[in-house]
Order: sequence, then C-alpha cells, then structure tokens
Amino acid sequence: MPQISRFEIFDASLAELKADAEGQGFRFVHRLEEDWFNGTNRFCGQGELLLGAFKDDRLVAVGGLNQEPYDPRPRRGRLRHLYVLSSFRRQGIGSALVRQLLEMAAVDFDEIRLRTDSREAAAFYESIGFVPLAIASATYGLRLAL
Repeated sequence: MPQISRFEIFDASLAELKADAEGQGFRFVHRLEEDWFNGTNRFCGQGELLLGAFKDDRLVAVGGLNQEPYDPRPRRGRLRHLYVLSSFRRQGIGSALVRQLLEMAAVDFDEIRLRTDSREAAAFYESIGFVPLAIASATYGLRLAL
C-alpha cells in the first residue's frame, strides 16, 4: 500500500497526475494546482487538508477535504480533487486515500459531500458508502459516524 500523508503543492509536483487526468478529459487536477498557486484554495481552513498517496516517493494519488463552500453549514465538508494515476487504479489506493480523509474529517465534520459526473467514480464512491443526493451542488453525500 502507498504511504499517505499531508501534501503541499510545489512546482511540478502534480505534473504527472495533471497530464494523466487531462489525457482522460479531466481538468480538476489542473484546477487544484491553479487554485493552490493563486491562493483560492490551500486547504488551510478549519478541518481542511490535502493528502497525497506515494509509492516509492512517487505521487500516485491526491485528494482533499474542504469546508462545504456551496451549502455552508457547521460541520459539513466536501471531498475534492480526488485523482489516482490511471496505471495505479484498482489497487486500493483511492479507497485508502478516501478512508484516511474520512477518518481525519470526523474530527471537524459530520457530513461529507462531493460532486462527480463520471460513472466509474460514482460506482467507486457508492462502494465506500456515499449515497446519491438530489441537490444541485452535490451528487453524493456521506454521514460520518458519531
């Protein structure tokens, strides 16, 4: 399994993930990097964090947790920018990363929301326990155990 730890974006640290994501038609890793460098989102609010999954010092996955920006309420968070290199999928890395994020989220959040438009990602999140939501700002949600 990979080593999962807090992660800060440095020049070129997301290059491989960004290229892989864009090759698959996803721009959210690029947006993650842009938002970090322009200061829009550095995952530094209460309960927020950005984690990276590393195999042999190689960044193979990333995922973050923010306070819910679209329907802000106390103790509601949002899973953001989860991406696993395509060559490392189906090895449990994404699940391990999300489990770590959710474990850490439980300190500050009671509910986590996310948005995806990918059927593959939807199936992944459902396998972890997220349930579909019928709201404009999020497609899935998960109540954390109290």
